[in-house]
Amino acid sequence: MKRILSGMQPTYQLHLGNYLGALKNWVDLQNAEPENENLYCVVDMHAITMPYDRDSLAKATREIAAAYIAAGIDPKKSAIFAQSSVGDLHGELMWLLATMTQIGKLNRMTQFKDKAGKNAEKAGLGLYAYPVLMAADILIYNATHVPVGEDQKQHLELARDIAATFNHRYEKEFFTLPEPMIMGAATRVMSLRDGSQKMSKSAESDMSRINLTDTPEMIADKIKRAKTDPNPLPDSVEGLEGRPEAANLITIYAAMNNQTKEQVIAEFAGKQFSEFKPKLSDLTVEKIAPITARMRELLADQTEIDAILKDGAEKARLVAEPILTEVKDIMGFWSLK
Repeated sequence: MKRILSGMQPTYQLHLGNYLGALKNWVDLQNAEPENENLYCVVDMHAITMPYDRDSLAKATREIAAAYIAAGIDPKKSAIFAQSSVGDLHGELMWLLATMTQIGKLNRMTQFKDKAGKNAEKAGLGLYAYPVLMAADILIYNATHVPVGEDQKQHLELARDIAATFNHRYEKEFFTLPEPMIMGAATRVMSLRDGSQKMSKSAESDMSRINLTDTPEMIADKIKRAKTDPNPLPDSVEGLEGRPEAANLITIYAAMNNQTKEQVIAEFAGKQFSEFKPKLSDLTVEKIAPITARMRELLADQTEIDAILKDGAEKARLVAEPILTEVKDIMGFWSLK
């Protein structure tokens, strides 16, 4: 049995990239392998490592939870919870793991460099130590598998290194070395305006992304206006080289329809984007509209979301508390037994 853990930060405007790159894969895992133990958290403690709106944090946490549920994460099969609701356990393990995390490895974390930029000297410790908290998020449950995007793979490697260090230092194979799961045809969904840039909520133009809260009309308009090139669709995957926007739209269609890129190209080879885009619009609306409708329903009455988050936190705590207790015992701490 696998114990699978993953999460997203509570940020507004989850978009198609979040759905295809993560949520859809989580749902597929849950349904294809029902014997697994699934833990999906909203990582709100990570969200405060950068400037944020404190008045919107709880609301954003509910919105992400609503997206999980609306996309198909079943609270009866998977625990859905806010990281902070078991934050005492995550935070305590983070400190224990921090004592055996090498500064040199943290200095090589590219995400800190990207986010801190030229202001690294003014960046907070939380942003710098973010990967150690992520390691604690995973190891507090002794997760065996972690669905991640390419941009988080480096952090997962650090979590594996920390787990191995703990096992070696205390001469006990206690922590599982978590395996990355990079799944699906759309591990990186790119901007609709620039095929060389990742689809992002922070992009200035809303036309660059399809939000999970967009109406069918907005989705159709964004796909119609998506940047392409004047050439027809190629007859092979190799023909997409040097055509980032074409490659992106083919990738989106393939992921949305559970097809390979080869299968999509076989269907549309030689056709113009004026013929392909309406098909992509119809498919996207078909898949996204029910998610949007369910999210709105959940957010209109927060009682259900709050009950699911509370129940998920209780399930998570049942898994995490014995692991933290054993970690402290292995490390030699006094305890009242």
